[in-house]
Amino acid sequence: MKDFARTLVCLLFAAALAAGARPAAGQKPPGEYEVKAAFLYNVLAFVEWPSPMNGSADTLRICVLGEAPGGDAFDDLNGQVITGRKVEIVHLTSLTDLGRCSVLFIGSSEKRNIHRILKTLEGTRILSVGDTAGFARQGVIINFYLEQKKVRFEVNAAAARQAGLIISSKLLKLAGSVYGASPAGE
Repeated sequence: MKDFARTLVCLLFAAALAAGARPAAGQKPPGEYEVKAAFLYNVLAFVEWPSPMNGSADTLRICVLGEAPGGDAFDDLNGQVITGRKVEIVHLTSLTDLGRCSVLFIGSSEKRNIHRILKTLEGTRILSVGDTAGFARQGVIINFYLEQKKVRFEVNAAAARQAGLIISSKLLKLAGSVYGASPAGE
């Protein structure tokens, strides 16, 4: 319960950043991708992978495919700890290195390849995350989007079930949209 409370506070902090909270005097406001990285960090605490999960049991490997306009914003997560696992950020140049990834962030530069990427992810226990309009409807599990200059997210619950991942109902309640939710709720 203590971890949940800490995670919820972090998620609310990220939401405040996205809502336009002002930085301290002399500090530049976080960019869009810094906010998305903070959201990703907090969202991952609400996802359960079946055992054994990809890679090492004590490492949560977040793979980044394509060029994210935010550059190295996700690199700030390197070494952080989420639900007892140390985060490792890996930048991929192809899909052949997916084997040890727990999370795949699909950059907007990969929009034209999304169907091939999702086909490659079939049967894996990899949480797909994107930030391009329409990605969640196409099968990406968590997708970030901007709404009135605020970062929001949507969840494809059916894709999560197919990957064998459990998305907390607490996270689903915070999502802007949930696709493929089961009638009994997640």
